[in-house]
Amino acid sequence: MNKKKIINDPVYGFISIPTELVYDLIDHPYFQRLRYIKQVGMTHLVYPGALHTRFHHALGAMHLMGLAIETLCNKGTDISPEEKEGLIIAILLHDIGHGPFSHALEHTIVEEISHEDISIMLMDKLNQEFNGKLDLAISIFRGEYHKKFLHQLVSSQLDMDRMDYLNRDSFFTGVSEGVISSDRIIKMLTVKNDMVVVEEKGIYSIEKFLIARRLMYWQVYLHKTVIAAEQLLCKIFCRARELALAGTRFPLTPALAYFLNTEIDRKEFMANPEHLKVFALLDDTDVMAAVKIWAGSTDWVLATLCHNFINRRLYHVDITSENPDSVWVEELKHKAQQQYGLNEHDASYFVFTDSIRNNAYNKGDGSIHILKKDGSVIDITLASDNSNLEALSKTVKKHILCYTKELALNV
Repeated sequence: MNKKKIINDPVYGFISIPTELVYDLIDHPYFQRLRYIKQVGMTHLVYPGALHTRFHHALGAMHLMGLAIETLCNKGTDISPEEKEGLIIAILLHDIGHGPFSHALEHTIVEEISHEDISIMLMDKLNQEFNGKLDLAISIFRGEYHKKFLHQLVSSQLDMDRMDYLNRDSFFTGVSEGVISSDRIIKMLTVKNDMVVVEEKGIYSIEKFLIARRLMYWQVYLHKTVIAAEQLLCKIFCRARELALAGTRFPLTPALAYFLNTEIDRKEFMANPEHLKVFALLDDTDVMAAVKIWAGSTDWVLATLCHNFINRRLYHVDITSENPDSVWVEELKHKAQQQYGLNEHDASYFVFTDSIRNNAYNKGDGSIHILKKDGSVIDITLASDNSNLEALSKTVKKHILCYTKELALNV
């Protein structure tokens, strides 16, 4: 069987699958599942074109990794054929642990465990199936391999993951502010002292990259309507689990019922291989089927939340730098209890507060380094004459107040 396939990608054009092992990994059910998990969760409710998947993104990141390897090798960096394949596999599988709707339900289906943790577990499982052929890829992914610069290409503040998702998410949302010069950035990469650095002439492309990432977070990933939709989906799942733990049973897919009817924390998930096996069967379709079923629930709160979600009647969201006015919040809660005939607990599904955080660059945490012409290496914030970059390294925390829109009337 010919495994040297070519894939037509809308962002980069033709993408080649470099080795038979990579083909077999793409063909595996764990990876094929990514076709049914949206890359940017609920973002399509704001930007209708944002229906691309984790499958698209993983292949795009793999393609960029191939370009980066070629560039570094052309500049004299020693990367063996085994290391090249390890890098390709590491970036290909970096998001394999994502659950339904990507980040939207992370920490909700399984508490206190991240998709990175699940990715490692699935990679270890694949490594068993492929008789240890993923040893090098996993070592690179974990940052344990002796050539530290290889891990930076997979996971850092200038990795192939970020470069692909900015370009891809910009392409499918139509938000042009997210477009970056990935080709130029990759051409400017080199290795110095076992560290990926950017040649000085690429500094303006890096500035654009960091600013684009900041803009994409506020305009796309943390758009107030996206937040409203993701919060609503989380509240739906929390209410359904509350009812399930109290004894209510719904006609769901077996995989979703498995996680809905039992609370599984991080420790329990990592200790029992059965949890991982069932998690690998979950995707967006399980959740959407459930929401449609729950819309017919006899529980008024769950049914209402699901009807609102299906018909895009999302929460109103106030985003502020300071905590929301406590008097206003209490008025909304009281109005919810009166208008919907609910107790204080049930009303909390219709009025609640939370917070969001964003920073485009973590100075000192896998920093982006610029290689100057004199051979010295300095942080991008020191090399750049753009004073805004220093501000990008500060974490911005904002507070959110979510409530159904009709509650704001006649308060």
